[in-house]
Amino acid sequence: MPVYRYYVAYKPYGMLSQFTPDQPGQRTLAELGAHLPKDVYPVGRLDADSEGLLLLTNDPRLNARLLRPEGGHKRVYWAQVEGIPTEEALQALCQGVVIRIHGKPYHTRPARVRLLERPPELPPREPPIRFRKSVPDRWVEIALTEGKNRQVRRMCAAVGYPVLRLVRVQIGPLRIGEGALGNLQPAEVREVVNDWLLED
Repeated sequence: MPVYRYYVAYKPYGMLSQFTPDQPGQRTLAELGAHLPKDVYPVGRLDADSEGLLLLTNDPRLNARLLRPEGGHKRVYWAQVEGIPTEEALQALCQGVVIRIHGKPYHTRPARVRLLERPPELPPREPPIRFRKSVPDRWVEIALTEGKNRQVRRMCAAVGYPVLRLVRVQIGPLRIGEGALGNLQPAEVREVVNDWLLED
């Protein structure tokens, strides 16, 4: 009987969502310093220039469940965008917009989108983003049930608000800032129990 293990990590900016580099000098999950079993791998990905919650496991059932399109698994992101999104832009994101995936047009699924009233309390990014005093910015929360390549960035760009910083804060019921993940910090890894991951 295999022993399945489940971990969450706060992936820092500039780190690949994999354990081996594609090119010399790239930062990888191997830098996290956690003594993970050798058969553990990330479920889904975050781009190197995105931060936040990453799930790692050696359970192939979980990988299949979370990544299959019909599963509709919830992922929540905080995006700091350039400019202040209009109500029309927010509605367009909610209803789905057309982005390009592998060179072909793709209409995103409906999403839950809202402006955050104030900037979220997050660890500082290293290096910090480049601010332009002449251009305001706002934080937007976007909840998706799909995970296309660079989807949040492409969606925001499609309605005219480029992403400056992107942090994934939730996968399913696991959310940074709540419960066992309340003070999870960049580059930190924690083991979690599987009392929800494979529930129907």
